[in-house]
Amino acid sequence: KHRSDYGKFRVASGRFYGDREKDKGLKATEDTKYYAVSARFPPFNNEGQTLVLQYTVKYDQHVDCGGAYVKLYSADLVQEVMNEDSEYYIMFGPDICGEDKKIVQVIFNYKDDYYLIKKNITCETDDFTHLYTLILRPDLTYEVKVDNYVAEAGYLEDDWDFLPPRKIVDHEMAKPDYWDERELIEDPMDKKPDDWDQPERIPDPNVTKPDDWDEEMDGEWAPPSVPNPEYRGIWKPRIIKNPNYNGIWVQPLVDNPEYTPDPNLYKYFNISVIGLEILQGKSGTIFDNFLITNDEQYAEDAGNEMWGPTFVSNQYSKIQWGIFAGLRYTILGPEGLRKMWVNRG
Repeated sequence: KHRSDYGKFRVASGRFYGDREKDKGLKATEDTKYYAVSARFPPFNNEGQTLVLQYTVKYDQHVDCGGAYVKLYSADLVQEVMNEDSEYYIMFGPDICGEDKKIVQVIFNYKDDYYLIKKNITCETDDFTHLYTLILRPDLTYEVKVDNYVAEAGYLEDDWDFLPPRKIVDHEMAKPDYWDERELIEDPMDKKPDDWDQPERIPDPNVTKPDDWDEEMDGEWAPPSVPNPEYRGIWKPRIIKNPNYNGIWVQPLVDNPEYTPDPNLYKYFNISVIGLEILQGKSGTIFDNFLITNDEQYAEDAGNEMWGPTFVSNQYSKIQWGIFAGLRYTILGPEGLRKMWVNRG
């Protein structure tokens, strides 16, 4: 109820599917709209245990711009007025905007500030159902899986800027005077030959003063100059590798006095609401199979059970529908085919 023009969700299985009932999900139905919907469950915390957040996304349209991520909230959230400014714990899932932004967002709330993952994780953009899984562990490791394959993994400290860096540059340390950054140098043993210095141009030896040249009338005669075949240019010593080369000077790192490790980076208390708070440019995204658990294997098995057959049947159904539409085109014409498509979806 935060705004009166939120887009409407409806339960639908989309243009093609394996099982019309089993493949139903929450489908965004209006273009260029904000959406807000949420569900509450008994509050829990993930202290000392793994947190797994998993769900499926199907773009039932040629998506051009739109968020398809979910958010986890605390029990303090007032669902009726949930909006883009509502404080959340975790934001996770695909986010597409044009050709340049096709990523999986992973944003964590840490001490009331939001931190985005520093790695780029590419999301799926086709119109099949895909499974997205976020795993957050007490040992401060994480995994992001797409279709039950690990797309990215690592350590919270490394891939988010929650904490000051462990090491910082020691600005007090100056480059030593002996440090030589020249990789190549002029050969100090190379000497210029004694006969090297010759003029670039010389008087033309093949030209003589004309017999009728009158110096009182014509001035002092001088032969024209021509390039000197003995001229060898400006002498430079040859270039050799510097035997004293130390490499490029890099300021050494020292322990950061402002850094303090935090073993509680992964912890969230009173997790109690899951919500879709998104903007859809071109609507049609279908959300389904939401799962929150502390069991990684259970999540993987559930994903394979719920999503796996759906993905395969989506592909088969799409092929069937493409053949069916092609056969019907010549009979119904483009307008008749469009009406049949709309009625089916």
